[in-house]
Amino acid sequence: MTYQANRTEGAPGAPLFLTFHGTGGDESQFHGFARDLMPKAHVVSPRGDVSEGGALRYFKRTGEGVYDMADLARAVDKMAGFIRAEAERTGAERVIGLGYSNGANILAAVVLEQADIVTDAVLMHPLIPWDPEPQPGLSGVRMLVTAGERDPICPAPQTRALLDYLTAQGAEVTDLWHPGGHEIRQEEVTAVQAFLG
Repeated sequence: MTYQANRTEGAPGAPLFLTFHGTGGDESQFHGFARDLMPKAHVVSPRGDVSEGGALRYFKRTGEGVYDMADLARAVDKMAGFIRAEAERTGAERVIGLGYSNGANILAAVVLEQADIVTDAVLMHPLIPWDPEPQPGLSGVRMLVTAGERDPICPAPQTRALLDYLTAQGAEVTDLWHPGGHEIRQEEVTAVQAFLG
């Protein structure tokens, strides 16, 4: 249950901050951002183990927005094991996950299966193209979802459906929308800073 990963050791008792890159990114995409946000945290950034035409991802898909659900199940099991091992290794009580695009999708999929795995989740431009089962364990989990109103990859109606689902499960949900597409904008960065501050 291991991934190639960037690791920056934090202070004793500090939070564990995991970052998950988007398609075509790697373990360095958000590692420095997390270190800047929380300088004392343990920062761990796993590299996706699936290549799509040379672009790294965390699970396979058969088309844009069409997931290989069997491979997603494999990836969820593997990533959940990885996150729990890192939490045990660092002894962190607060476990934060931040993912963008494909990284947000693997983080969300893990949390939907094992809601106790993180205390805080930042999902930037997630796409969950299925109807998740009820997950009462999400009650009290802090979640920030950021999105673009004109995102061609993560359509706004599907993001709103995810927000409605998370709220219905009792998660403490904050959302931030910008008028653009799939790109990360400064207002999202500011929202992440405020959410984790």
